[in-house]
Amino acid sequence: RAAIYFNKIQCFCFEEQTLLPGEQIDMPVFFYIDPEFETDPKMDGVNNIVLSYTFFKVKE
Repeated sequence: RAAIYFNKIQCFCFEEQTLLPGEQIDMPVFFYIDPEFETDPKMDGVNNIVLSYTFFKVKE
């Protein structure tokens, strides 16, 4: 329900990422929640917003 108020400004997901075995990198996500979220009666009871990503192995 809250997705319309969640705005990604910068995300690792905007570009393809390749990781080598054992490689570690930072994958930042910059976002903001639109302030109108607080005044929307449809958001009553929404106390948490969860952002999740799933990484998949890709065959070359």
